[in-house]
Amino acid sequence: MITYEYPFNERIRTLLRLEDLFEKTAYFAQSDGASEHHTSLVTLFEILEVAGRADLKMDLIQELERQRQTLLAFRNNPEISEEALSGALYEIEQSSAALLAMTGKIGQYMRDNDWLMGIKSRAAIPGGVCEFDLPSYHWWLHRNPDVRRDALAGWTRPLLPMRDASAIVLRLLRSSGRPKQHTASNGQFQLNLGGTAAQMVRVSLAVDTPAIPEVGANKYFLNIRFTKPPAREIKARVCEQDVGFELTFCNL
Repeated sequence: MITYEYPFNERIRTLLRLEDLFEKTAYFAQSDGASEHHTSLVTLFEILEVAGRADLKMDLIQELERQRQTLLAFRNNPEISEEALSGALYEIEQSSAALLAMTGKIGQYMRDNDWLMGIKSRAAIPGGVCEFDLPSYHWWLHRNPDVRRDALAGWTRPLLPMRDASAIVLRLLRSSGRPKQHTASNGQFQLNLGGTAAQMVRVSLAVDTPAIPEVGANKYFLNIRFTKPPAREIKARVCEQDVGFELTFCNL
């Protein structure tokens, strides 16, 4: 199955972007190549921009506390594993404590590093990090891979509480919904939501289904239009056949 996630508010969009960026910077940092480490560092700069939202840290702390209170209500419930519940509560409490321990503006230690900020400003220019533009960075990229990897880990480590808290919230959000099977007639699907609230919808299709969902939604209606995968077409064309898919509404 291939799953498409569509957030309905800016906070969930931000968390999904952070998830994607943290995964990429970690993936490329594991390599030995200079180009991969450059990609990891540039992605880290993107994390800095996304995580720099003034209220994101407090949003995460408040959401974790709300989930902690929800889980506490399941104490002594015979249908709930006490061990699993205690583990989830411990994870939330540890994540909240790590967020609270983050002082000052998110990523300020990177902003105070003139060398890194010089790379960041040049990286925004096409071809701006050539060796004649940034000779010191060119030198760094030729250092031992372990040295570069340790540096990347050091720059990433202070941001990990944001990654871990986001991962908890997104995991709880994804597990909150139950998938239901639907069919889009001639590639078109509409559902009356009746004013019900959701923070994210997930659309899952078989990997070999030649259809891409385009989602539009408000609190009253959900509209999904399935288009054909691009193949020399100037613009997307609507599928002309029925499309079977799973639909999951997620809400914390």
